[in-house]
Amino acid sequence: MEPAQIPTLYFLGVSTAGSSMMKIFPGWAKELELGEARLVGLDFKLNDDPKRYRETVHFIKHDPLSRGALVTSHKLNLVEASRDLFDELDVFATLMSEVSCIAKNGPRLTGTAIDPITSGIALDSFLPADHWERSGAEVLLLGAGGAAIALTWHLMHEARGCNHPKHIHVTDIDAGRLDHMQRIHQAFPVQIPVSYHLVKPGYPADERLAALPAHSLVVNATGMGKDQPGSPISNRARWPDFAYAWELNYRGERPFLHQATAQQEARSLVIRDGWLYFIHGWARVIAEVFHLDLPLDGERFERLCEVALQHR
Repeated sequence: MEPAQIPTLYFLGVSTAGSSMMKIFPGWAKELELGEARLVGLDFKLNDDPKRYRETVHFIKHDPLSRGALVTSHKLNLVEASRDLFDELDVFATLMSEVSCIAKNGPRLTGTAIDPITSGIALDSFLPADHWERSGAEVLLLGAGGAAIALTWHLMHEARGCNHPKHIHVTDIDAGRLDHMQRIHQAFPVQIPVSYHLVKPGYPADERLAALPAHSLVVNATGMGKDQPGSPISNRARWPDFAYAWELNYRGERPFLHQATAQQEARSLVIRDGWLYFIHGWARVIAEVFHLDLPLDGERFERLCEVALQHR
């Protein structure tokens, strides 16, 4: 990595060149009056060599014009490899052992986990306000990574009162990730039933999907369809009536999204992709890295949405 010549934000992902943010960022930089700031993508393999994560965090910490980073598919691995390099981890990063935003506060390097906030905002934008209390529905999270953990925090938060899912089911092909999620859940102040299901690679979670009651939420949090091919369910999977299908990816082939669309009319499904989640996530990271007071809604945020939509 070469020393930055102008204020630089890094994007740590898998296929960063394909992200719409590479085209959106210059417009946002102008809108937010960031000057000559630039965005640089850094691609890592899934579960990459811990040395690469550590070297990158060390570089960002000590390079004067490297301001910070957004982390997508490597949130858990990055913290495991470089926790001691951070001077401060926020409450969510500590609780969930993940970092999605790296920023600097003077000489101090801070790590934050923004997904508990941004995923909740995106979810609440399409679920009715009293959905869980009124419907008695359940949740199926396909994947037990950082995004899924953050979403469970939002769904289980004590401020929700009685308005939480009746049951949460989580599937993953990695027993370690399921164990990690379970340990984190034990520290949550509110406990609702959660089942952790280990599935074999190539064996979709069709049975779990079919067993859900009507009005349930199904989330593809595996990264499949963007960072890796395929879907966590098969084309034969039967969706529950009036279910909510949320594909966290906003780009890529996204077969999960197409599978839901194929049954949308017959099952009266509500389908959303990850676009709003993507926008909120980037807006929060840029606000943290460049120390901006950026509201989560309102005229200024709507303007950022308009600029982003031009490059979707």
